[in-house]
Amino acid sequence: MTMARPNPPNDGFDQFIPIRKSDILAALLKQGAFESDDERDKFGRFCDMLAAIAHYHYFETLERLRGDYYYFSPEVAPHAAFDRDAHDRAYADLTRSLEEVLEEANFTEIPHADIREAHRRRSGLRVRIAAPLDDFREVRFWRRGRHTETFELSRWFGLSRSEIEAEVYDDVVLMVAVKAAGELGSRSELRKLTRRKTIPGSVLFKYFRNIPASALNALFPNARVVMSSKDRLALGVPAIAGGVPILLKVYATITVLFLVIGFYLGENPTVEQKDMATALAALGGLVALGGFIVQQWIRYQARSLRHQIELNDNVYFRNINNNAGIFDYLIGTAEDQQSKEVFLAYHFLHTAAAPPTAAELDARIEAWLQESFGLKVRFAVTAALDKLQRLGLLRREGERLFVSPLDGALAQLQAVWVKFLTPERQSADG
Repeated sequence: MTMARPNPPNDGFDQFIPIRKSDILAALLKQGAFESDDERDKFGRFCDMLAAIAHYHYFETLERLRGDYYYFSPEVAPHAAFDRDAHDRAYADLTRSLEEVLEEANFTEIPHADIREAHRRRSGLRVRIAAPLDDFREVRFWRRGRHTETFELSRWFGLSRSEIEAEVYDDVVLMVAVKAAGELGSRSELRKLTRRKTIPGSVLFKYFRNIPASALNALFPNARVVMSSKDRLALGVPAIAGGVPILLKVYATITVLFLVIGFYLGENPTVEQKDMATALAALGGLVALGGFIVQQWIRYQARSLRHQIELNDNVYFRNINNNAGIFDYLIGTAEDQQSKEVFLAYHFLHTAAAPPTAAELDARIEAWLQESFGLKVRFAVTAALDKLQRLGLLRREGERLFVSPLDGALAQLQAVWVKFLTPERQSADG
């Protein structure tokens, strides 16, 4: 019952319907398009049966997704037992299953070019992030829903502040495929994975909420803070101001220090008393220079740690779920989105004064969602009609669309449900 849906037009709207299923159903029942209370009750039963069938279908999808992920889960770790061909086939099955569920849940994949461009603007995150893609076999992002938030940025070392508006994604799913042991180029790569407690050949999934588009790089497992130009300036100017006088002092006396060292090593026969005093001053200067370097390094590390904490906080408090745990949530939201789409498509076909075309149906539903909930959405009309047709509820005459009356629709859904539970289907599934 899985169908492929075309990519939505790039008009700034998503296919995601962020309204509860019960609220949509209540609004449909309230608008008075039904001829009688009996018909209204039948439509409610129709929606309940549709939801039950979707739940059964997605339970099968969930089991398949769990099975596909078993050999890539970092909690299982049998990855070394795979040969390369078997590993690639299993990986293809996993990504195909995931893509289907994300598509039905109305997620859209984010190209890496868009991630780099968004991060270049760096709205909403005050630090620079380095996250090399070469560390992994594959890294992919999907997002769903978006809104605009206002962020406050400090400039000129906190003396000036400004507000900017930035795009924020409501939901983000991250997939990171770790290189298999045979794909690692060196022992240092293996040691790096070991430090991160990451198993070669595993696949990591992470689910985040409310992530600025410019902060997606911060979600990478290997993300690290890189000093910005402002931070380098804040550390570099004091270092130059404090270090140059020490260097000049050491430079002026360094030859005398070497002369005294040569005397103690037996290279020079004599050394004057004033040279000893100068050598001690030079030695003190070297010690001071060393201490200054250590002090600047500690400041650098402290600033890096502060920024790393900011980065970790940004990720930690937005992380919803990880690895196999995200499957239940994704399946639930895919089931919810598909049910709402079919509810809407059937209702507006059933109550239409004249059989509409797909484009007319699409426009009516989008207008109703905006009027009823203030929601601008690109309705997934093709997917909804495909689902109705697979259930045996839709008939086409040219471009015009017809659905079964409620009595016939309820009987058809009952037949679909019985077919799910027949011994023939159970034995075939087994």
